[in-house]
Amino acid sequence: QVQLVESAGGLGQAGGSLRLSCAASGRTFSSYAMGWFRQAPGKERLFVAAIHWSGGSTYYADSVKGRFTISRDNAKNTVYLQMNSLKPEDTAIYYCAAVSGFPVVNRNQYTYWGQGTQVTVSS
Repeated sequence: QVQLVESAGGLGQAGGSLRLSCAASGRTFSSYAMGWFRQAPGKERLFVAAIHWSGGSTYYADSVKGRFTISRDNAKNTVYLQMNSLKPEDTAIYYCAAVSGFPVVNRNQYTYWGQGTQVTVSS
């Protein structure tokens, strides 16, 4: 079992920045690839970013590429999502998730999920 707890998201302004963190406990965090997903009201949960267990490879949705950065600190069992140049359309509930093996974009392949944290971006 892996338990994931996201930090409070918060309110940001368009053009501003926010950073999310997700703390993991339970089984060996460093053996899991980690992903971030988001879900806007009335929409499906979409892939945002993912990172290899080593931190050596990262993947991004086109909508956030160049603005968001995923990183991890295996010594702290934590994965981060740095969000820059925020847009109102980034408003959503953000979820971190863990998958054994290589990072993937398909949410159905992730085994463990955090409870989600609200991010709201005002224009």
